[in-house]
Amino acid sequence: FFASTCLATRKRIMGLAFGLFGTLLISACQVIPEQLNEATPTPPIQQEVEASSQESDSPIPTPTKIPPVRFTIPTPGAEPVSDWRPPLYPIPWAISPEDHFYFVRPIAANEINWPLQSYRYGGIFFNNVVHTGIDIPTEKGTPIIAAGPGTVVWANWGFFSGWVENKDDPYGQAVAIEHDFGYEGQPLYTVYAHMSQIDVVKGQWVDVGEEIGLVGETGHTTGPHLHFEVRMGRNDFFDTFNPELWIAPPQGWGVLVGNLIADDGSPIRHYQLRVRSFESDRIRRIRSYGPKIVNGDPYYQENLVMSDLPAGWYELELEYEGEEFHHRIEIFPGQVSYFNFEGLDGFNGDLPAKEGMEFWTPTPEDD
Repeated sequence: FFASTCLATRKRIMGLAFGLFGTLLISACQVIPEQLNEATPTPPIQQEVEASSQESDSPIPTPTKIPPVRFTIPTPGAEPVSDWRPPLYPIPWAISPEDHFYFVRPIAANEINWPLQSYRYGGIFFNNVVHTGIDIPTEKGTPIIAAGPGTVVWANWGFFSGWVENKDDPYGQAVAIEHDFGYEGQPLYTVYAHMSQIDVVKGQWVDVGEEIGLVGETGHTTGPHLHFEVRMGRNDFFDTFNPELWIAPPQGWGVLVGNLIADDGSPIRHYQLRVRSFESDRIRRIRSYGPKIVNGDPYYQENLVMSDLPAGWYELELEYEGEEFHHRIEIFPGQVSYFNFEGLDGFNGDLPAKEGMEFWTPTPEDD
């Protein structure tokens, strides 16, 4: 019954055991947790993530090659009633050659460490300001950890203002790290904003999981939280990518990725997609984004990402041009489940072509 909606090129992976979890830019969210509601990439040194007890037996990767993939995938269980998450997969985690879950979450597992669902990457809020990262709501003073090993290239006020000290900067106190690994020949950076305290200095090397500061509410915010960005190619406002495609998912959970386009092939911006779990009947909502300011992944070229979905079957529901469209999709543990929506042609599960793709990339003039 469900076979027609499976991803055509995905192999179904199931495991044996389920383990335990400025003013232009980033006006922030209220800090209220979500209610119950080939060029081959160069990966980082494999680390065990947060509280996870699962280990990968892959060797330490070399600077140019991902280690052989030999993983034990937890069997998905029922969706939790609360907002609890299982521990994360160990990094680097990439079942598919197109995936790149290279970073741990910048807040440890004993705290809320998942993105605020109502304030995602690419969303437009507060007088048409585009959100170029994710927000993690947590208490002031919560430790912030490095998402991967690398060198601190900024640790001060003024990050958005042109890298000059400015206490009116929208990022507040911020840290930026250039990582020891890249992707498709491009350098990778992570950014941590609104900090109340910075515990590192420019030029310092930090390891994955090392404390770099504390959560705060400096800069343009309405409450304490961490604003987190992933940048590729340049450490620049116009070179951000969706962090939910870069941070390791919880064990046994997966990531929904979609590309919504109109009949003329242009991206469908800010359309709401409903994602209903067959198992729990819970409905999640998410809006598409782009192309202004934000970027699609080099392979997926997505304009919608929803991470932290328990593995299982879901119904996608979208209203377009007065019609209701539906699509059943299976979320697989530890990997991306991909779909297309192509205007009045509706949904399909065709993966992007690896060659001949026309990527949309923003420029300063687009804003």
